[in-house]
Amino acid sequence: MLFTILNIIIFVAFLIGLYVMAKKHVSFPKRVFSALGIGIVFGIAIHLIYGVDAKVTKQTIDWFSIVGDGYIALLQMIVMPLIFISIVSAFTKIKIGDKFAKIGVYIFIFLIGTVAISAVIGIISALVFGLDASSIDLGSAESSRGSEIASQAKDMTANTLPQQILELLPSNPFLDFTGQRTTSTIAVVIFAAFIGFAFLRVMRKQPESGHILKRGIDALYNLVMAIVTFVLRLTPYGILAIMTSTVATSDFGAIWTLGKFVIASYAALITMYVIHLIIVSGIGLNPVTFTKKTAEVLLFAFTSRSSAGSLPLNVQTQKNRLGVPDGIANFSASFGLSIGQNGCAGIYPAMLAIMVAPAAGVEINWQFILSVIGVVIISSFGVAGVGGGATFASIIVLSTLNLPVALAGVLISVEPLIDMGRTALNVNDSILAGTGTAKLTNNLDKDVYNDKTYAEITN
Repeated sequence: MLFTILNIIIFVAFLIGLYVMAKKHVSFPKRVFSALGIGIVFGIAIHLIYGVDAKVTKQTIDWFSIVGDGYIALLQMIVMPLIFISIVSAFTKIKIGDKFAKIGVYIFIFLIGTVAISAVIGIISALVFGLDASSIDLGSAESSRGSEIASQAKDMTANTLPQQILELLPSNPFLDFTGQRTTSTIAVVIFAAFIGFAFLRVMRKQPESGHILKRGIDALYNLVMAIVTFVLRLTPYGILAIMTSTVATSDFGAIWTLGKFVIASYAALITMYVIHLIIVSGIGLNPVTFTKKTAEVLLFAFTSRSSAGSLPLNVQTQKNRLGVPDGIANFSASFGLSIGQNGCAGIYPAMLAIMVAPAAGVEINWQFILSVIGVVIISSFGVAGVGGGATFASIIVLSTLNLPVALAGVLISVEPLIDMGRTALNVNDSILAGTGTAKLTNNLDKDVYNDKTYAEITN
């Protein structure tokens, strides 16, 4: 118990240090990077001194979870309200008419088009690195995770792909606001879109009522964003706790065994990020400028592993740094939370399908590859913006292809490590969708995009 108290005292000292940095107005990225570095070093120290299975380690991490898991819980708390109000608010900030439909189509094309490309990249990476789940020995943790995933798959009431698509609809939106269903996120998105279109109808036929609704929606949006700001200010403390816990409890042996999958995953993620930059260049924008101005929000996404938690920074980055109009920024960022996530819904399930196929005796031919790509595209609708989205996508893809879902459990040991890169790519994809749509519809403020001096997007 003495060593546990000592570890807690050191941890509190680090938290105080981060608080002092905030008081001295050290920039948000520097505080997050500091928390990330300290967490990794502190986690390694606990891991090496006490060991993963030591009682001291378990007690220490249990106390650290008050900060780490508490931070994640607060992120989850704001997800549904944030998604809902961001989408509804986007309808109040965009012009009615043909341009509205054009903007929606462009955003959709960007999100779905890139997830199709990411599926191809995931398949190529898995084949190049020769990933095969049958060659991996399942330990107790992997077997337990596999059973959990299999049970989760059985709990999904839909058995066929058409039924799975039908489950995306919000038959009870109030239930979906609680996040009880695996498809709750996309259901809230669809419900918000219905509210948005209803608002446009009222605005067109009853302008006075429309303006009253707009003021109410804007006020509610500001309220939710104020709550989000409070939560985001806790990010460095949450990152410190999360990274310390992750590193201290990681099975380094398992990570070494699954190292090839980690390398293959990041090879695919980096390749897809480069493709994003090629698309940016292809539409006539400077990819270096894009990279510099999005670095802060991608760092947040990488460390927090939450696309939904990154939503406010995502919108602010598009508006204040890239010159994307308010409505387009809200649409792309919000829809990007549950549609076409390149990392969680594209690369990951595609790699997993190729990896699991040999263990199930399935031949990897062109027909199978095309089936994987098609299923990945369809399953990319409804992937949640906070932890668990990749698992949901993999369950749909593997079950639809009649592959054993339980084998997805082989990656539990490296899941947090891979999820960081996946989340950053997800967020970058939605920023690309907003920026690309604004450019192609002649709504992008090029002066803002090209401005080399820009204010911080966080406090």
